[in-house]
Amino acid sequence: MCGIVGYIGQKNTKEILLEGLKELEYRGYDSAGIAVLSGGVFNSFKATGKLINLEEKTKEFQTKGFAVGIGHTRWATHGKPTELNAHPHVGESSYVVHNGIIENYAQLKKNLIDEGVTFLSQTDTEVIVHQFEKNLKTTKNAFDAFKKTIKELEGAYAILLVTKAEEEKIFFAKNGSPMLVGINEANEKYFASSDAPLIGHATDVNYFEDGDYGYVSADEIIIYDKNDTKKAPHFAKLATNKLSAQKDGYRFFMEKEIYEQSDVIADTLLGRVSEKEVLFEELDASLFEGINEIKLCACGTSYHAALTASYLFERYAKVKSTVEIASEFRYREPIMSKETLFVVISQSGETADTLETLKMAKNAGLKTLAICNVDNSSMVRLADATILARAGIEKGVASTKAFATQVTIFWMLSLYLAKRNNTLTQAAIEKQLELLRALPLCVKVQDSMHERIKRLSKRYLHGHGFFFIGRDIFFPLALEGALKLKEISYLHAEGYPSGEMKHGPIALADPELFTIALLPEHLLYEKSKSNVEELSARDSTICAISPLAFDKADDFIETKKQKDYMLEFFEMMVVVQLLSLEISVRLGNDVDMPRNLAKSVTVE
Repeated sequence: MCGIVGYIGQKNTKEILLEGLKELEYRGYDSAGIAVLSGGVFNSFKATGKLINLEEKTKEFQTKGFAVGIGHTRWATHGKPTELNAHPHVGESSYVVHNGIIENYAQLKKNLIDEGVTFLSQTDTEVIVHQFEKNLKTTKNAFDAFKKTIKELEGAYAILLVTKAEEEKIFFAKNGSPMLVGINEANEKYFASSDAPLIGHATDVNYFEDGDYGYVSADEIIIYDKNDTKKAPHFAKLATNKLSAQKDGYRFFMEKEIYEQSDVIADTLLGRVSEKEVLFEELDASLFEGINEIKLCACGTSYHAALTASYLFERYAKVKSTVEIASEFRYREPIMSKETLFVVISQSGETADTLETLKMAKNAGLKTLAICNVDNSSMVRLADATILARAGIEKGVASTKAFATQVTIFWMLSLYLAKRNNTLTQAAIEKQLELLRALPLCVKVQDSMHERIKRLSKRYLHGHGFFFIGRDIFFPLALEGALKLKEISYLHAEGYPSGEMKHGPIALADPELFTIALLPEHLLYEKSKSNVEELSARDSTICAISPLAFDKADDFIETKKQKDYMLEFFEMMVVVQLLSLEISVRLGNDVDMPRNLAKSVTVE
């Protein structure tokens, strides 16, 4: 979820780049940098933390006359948020910025090191500039070297590269990460990873498609597609509302973040899922030695992700798993065994109650693991090991994509442990890996589905409450669906295991009680269906979410036929998020900033 800017022209390039990076702050970052090439001389500046630190470093630097420049805000995925790991990355005579993940960077890096290349950073991005300079020695020009380099990269990327070899050009490539170029009447050229930095500078923009690559100079824009066919740019008028541009045309940041889940899950998988196994370079095998139990501790949405993980760890890895609410765990004098791996989950890494439980575990001598979205946060610094989610920043207070990436990590980790513990056959693991690779497409929001939910939402604006019900792993999802609705609609909602209805809650059943029933085809369908029928018989209003039609349902949201219950889980996750969103919109609430709530709870 990093940000990219670039500029070719006569203006003060430094100011253009810094102003562009400010417009990308909403995406989240932990370091930033720029590189400017003018008169055959490079000037590069990098800083950690907020952009004011970079501004301070560059306050004496000015450009006069023609220059090319690139800039970047980084959200750490490979390597800590340090100046060395910040972009742009340098070779002998070139600089590069990059969004995305180079999946085969480890092998490329090994080959380059074997050939005598020295790396300065821990990032995957640095391989791009060194690979380019390696190719530059054997090709006839910089563009051929860049083209060859792009063909050697695997993964997702938006890349800008500048080089002294052809100092009046910016080379670009786009595959899986957004990138556009803008122009104006002065024939200046502006690059960015979203519209916002270009507003007020460019009048028309070309949105690059996956596989596009080429270069831009003062006089021309050269684009080739993924089949190496030259194509003309297709310009469209640039919008003028910056807030709207940050939202990419969505009504709310939460809506945008629901739609982004496909991309952030793909980012979370990249470099971690091979054909044969799950790879976590950040984990040392010794972390699991002597461990016979995993204890997961979290709050709110992260607690629901932890509950989901407990099903996966026990089912696939055959490891005893317990789940704790952090605010309760810290005060009940728990028994803590050194044979337990203590796992904390937090979007921000600063959640006060969860952080305190991590300190308790450390003091008791337990091995600790943090699942977190923010590198260099308190939990990441304190835990023995960390797996970073790659969700980028969430501006909506009600979490969506952080939950999606947390559950994705736990699914991967359960398979990682299953292979280590020899609790699944290789064939079974490979089948699960195939499902994981299908996940980004599974959560991509279909317009027809969203429109169906939008129309249906008007029937759920009253009543005395909601039951979200599901069995097995769909129980935590029911809890999460109920929490989302509570957070942004202010309607009362509860999540229950479907089989618990007859143990008390069914007493509330009447036409004004809305039941949101999660009915996956591939996991306990008949049992769940029977529980819903009990509610229907008491005249509860039923909204069934399922790939299979249910004749007792008053409303039916049809999901796609999937191969496995885990894909059904993720698709239904999107459905309950959208349902909560649309009910809240109809009620006229502030979806992104619901009352009484904060994004990161850093006090008790």
